[in-house]
Amino acid sequence: MKINSKRIKLDAASDIRGVATERENPVSANLDQLSSLAIARIINQEDRSVPLVIEAALPEIARVIDAVYSAFQRGGRLIYVGTGTSGRLGALDSSECPPTFNAKKEMVQYVMAGGDRALGHAVEANEDSSAFGRRDIARKRPGKKDVVCGLTASGRTPYTVAALEYARSKGAVTVCITANPGSPITAAADISISIDVGPEVIAGSTRMKAGTMQKLVLNMITTGAFTRLGYVYGNLMVNVHLKNRKLVERGIGIVQRVTGVGREAALATLEASAGSVPVALVMLKALVTRREAERRLKRAGGSVRKALAE
Repeated sequence: MKINSKRIKLDAASDIRGVATERENPVSANLDQLSSLAIARIINQEDRSVPLVIEAALPEIARVIDAVYSAFQRGGRLIYVGTGTSGRLGALDSSECPPTFNAKKEMVQYVMAGGDRALGHAVEANEDSSAFGRRDIARKRPGKKDVVCGLTASGRTPYTVAALEYARSKGAVTVCITANPGSPITAAADISISIDVGPEVIAGSTRMKAGTMQKLVLNMITTGAFTRLGYVYGNLMVNVHLKNRKLVERGIGIVQRVTGVGREAALATLEASAGSVPVALVMLKALVTRREAERRLKRAGGSVRKALAE
């Protein structure tokens, strides 16, 4: 393959040898000579270290949960922006919030270098463009109500850095999640989650430990924010949308566990509530009609606990 040096501009700043995510891992130095079991053991051993290094960043993660919760309260959004693996992880978390919490799809959004096509195909050249990053995030019109989270393992992806800088200039709260502390993205973030997961089993393959770290952190952020918002009751997924047999069974089980009624009563109340688990719970626990349960939930912002406290 011939490198197009006119299209791909290389300079001193392009040298990645000193980037944390590019280091070689001595544990896997002879990986290509090992058995399948030995390879699996090394990867598993390295993966086990990820949750441990995340622990030091829990205070920053909590700050982000608070920021996203506040954004949701004032009608704002959480917008992920990234490229490659990082961008796909943001898209994944965004797409899973509506079915998990029955949240409006506008609440958690994503911006991906290369657009939706890049979710299933490599469009890596786009990550070099600061102009594309600014253009794509500008289309979302970020503002003071929003939180914009830049995802980049190396912390120096031009697309993501530029997008975060633009969002900050428009008053959005900016967050970054990177595996390279002290990288350029941290200067554009109001809250920086910088977690050095150590060298990858395959040097530079940030879909591995760096990607695992980002996925775990994203789980904490959206789960924490939606839980604080009242979309979870205890540790139950009470806002589950009953769209298939499995989810209907889950809804029946939740109603039974919370209220203590039998299966038939739980199913009958769910049918009377038009398939809304929160409404069914308030109907049974507060002994009120469907309309009254709906009114209480509306006044409580959708929180079952607050509706019941009323």
